[in-house]
Amino acid sequence: MNTNRIAVLPGDGIGPEVMAEGVKVLKALAEADSSFQLEMTSFEWNSDYYLKHGRMMPEDGLTTLKNFDAIFFGALGDRRIPEHIPIWELIMPIRKNFNQYVNLRPIKQLPGVKSPLHTEGPIDFYVFRENAEGEYSNMGGRLYQQMPEEIAIQNTVITKKGVQRLARYAFDYARRNDVTKVVNATKSNAIIHSMGLWDESVKAIAAEYPGIEVEDAYIDALAAHFVQRPESFEVIVASNLFGDILSDLGAALVGGLGLSPSANLNPEGDFPSMFEPVHGSAPDIAGKQAANPIAQIWSAALMLEHLGRKDLSAVVMKAIEQVVASATTLTPDLKGNARTFETGDTIVKQIHQQM
Repeated sequence: MNTNRIAVLPGDGIGPEVMAEGVKVLKALAEADSSFQLEMTSFEWNSDYYLKHGRMMPEDGLTTLKNFDAIFFGALGDRRIPEHIPIWELIMPIRKNFNQYVNLRPIKQLPGVKSPLHTEGPIDFYVFRENAEGEYSNMGGRLYQQMPEEIAIQNTVITKKGVQRLARYAFDYARRNDVTKVVNATKSNAIIHSMGLWDESVKAIAAEYPGIEVEDAYIDALAAHFVQRPESFEVIVASNLFGDILSDLGAALVGGLGLSPSANLNPEGDFPSMFEPVHGSAPDIAGKQAANPIAQIWSAALMLEHLGRKDLSAVVMKAIEQVVASATTLTPDLKGNARTFETGDTIVKQIHQQM
């Protein structure tokens, strides 16, 4: 029987608080199902670590993480250090060095959660975001700093291979789930070179999937359609920046970032994949047990599915849906007055009832 080795990085701010609930859920599953063997190792690689050591993780940090089956990540960000440091010294090295080129973000309206919009039906779609290159590439620089003629150049990196492997993953998902249309987020009418290659690469993959339509949608119009008819989407393929923005907008339509999980996937399994909530470290409420742990717990459900335990993932999702629908132990972001650990405890209780 295989043991699932999970690296746990709680992070900053509310990260440790919501992570405690995610870990609690995983332990409850392991206790209830003897076939689910679990070994979790926690790493306090966060802003405190940076202030003490001058770096976000040890020099051999990636080598250490490579030996795990998955990475369970919290949230990063601390007012004592510049915002780009945690991103470019911890999150990005993991995503890029571990070739986690698919960023999967579910946008799903749970029972009992009202969207701020009037819609014709429930909102339930996936954003497949390119996660290894695109607009978030550390290529460029600044010249003549602090001078009137200062120049900043930030390069976008789009490769045919990078786009096609993401598109293939999204179209495979669409075919498995009987989705008949994939929306391609683009802006090739104005960004003619990088987005031109993006469109061509997506369409080359779409040609391999007869019966699945690909619809090009300019990013500005697509943002408007999110507001006008979000229930009409099922699968969206987007670049790093476009996917980031669209998925946050989508989260706002289904209850906010507290209900927004994500998966950073290396589909081939050559490296561990990473699972984390979309929200940040929220330092204004850190330590108050006011944060919503559902995004972290939902990220655990995505991790379970990736590890081959769709059965346990379904148990977690049913528990989340039951707790949200009952509206008895919800955190302040969902107009409740429960504390973080109380929401987690209720989800665990629902899990035990199912198992």
